[in-house]
Amino acid sequence: MQQIINFILRNKSFLLYILLFIISIFFTIQNHSYQRSKFVNSANFLSGGVYNKVNNINKYFSLKEQNLLLQEENNKLKSVLYNTVTESKPSFIDSLSYTSIYQFTPALVIKNNYTFSTNILLIDKGKRDSIKQDYGVITSKGILGIVDHTSKKYATVLSILNTKSKISAQLKRTNHFGTLKWNGKSPELVQLVDISSKAKLIQGDTIITSGRSAIFPKGIPIGTIQDFKLDAAEDFYEINIALFNDMTNIEHVYIIENKDATEINNLINPVNE
Repeated sequence: MQQIINFILRNKSFLLYILLFIISIFFTIQNHSYQRSKFVNSANFLSGGVYNKVNNINKYFSLKEQNLLLQEENNKLKSVLYNTVTESKPSFIDSLSYTSIYQFTPALVIKNNYTFSTNILLIDKGKRDSIKQDYGVITSKGILGIVDHTSKKYATVLSILNTKSKISAQLKRTNHFGTLKWNGKSPELVQLVDISSKAKLIQGDTIITSGRSAIFPKGIPIGTIQDFKLDAAEDFYEINIALFNDMTNIEHVYIIENKDATEINNLINPVNE
């Protein structure tokens, strides 16, 4: 305390000057509207700048949370999209005909291969999330693959960039369907085979899932026709499909469960008792 008193006594002239200066500024601002408005505007400018910086920092650190919220929202929208049964008029949706055959679960890709002939992805959902073998996996842009194996917390996905992969697909413009395969070459192209030579193909036509299996609902985008040719027997087309997905850059995915899959598979492949 004595040191503080000594400091004040040594600097009493300077401190008095500062005090009088602050009082003069205060009375000047109070009695003159122009100076008062300039002071307020300057204070608002400084505080606004500080709050803006703080807000930007908060936004940056909340990006992960916002991405998860958007993924959950997309998950709900996809569930509505692929579960809604419409009447003959495309613009009419009957809420009473809504069914929840397909259930969607968001996930993240932990590991992604695309340079081998038998590429596999690893995702962060497994048995504890009710994920099972043969569940479909898609992104917001289109089809990705099929769940192959599961552990408690993780699952592997047989990528469409896998020479063992076979998925039913069709032309969006018509009902001609075939089998989606990969020849092990470009990660940007897959092949659609067994399309009848009677189909009228157009370069740029969209290819979608056919819904002719218990894995994917009909209408999930795959890609567009880049080129095509007739096979040696000239009975079927061999078509190169440019994928909508960038298979080298996959992170957020959705796992599809068909709740009627067991019933459908039992009818298609009956077990002899």
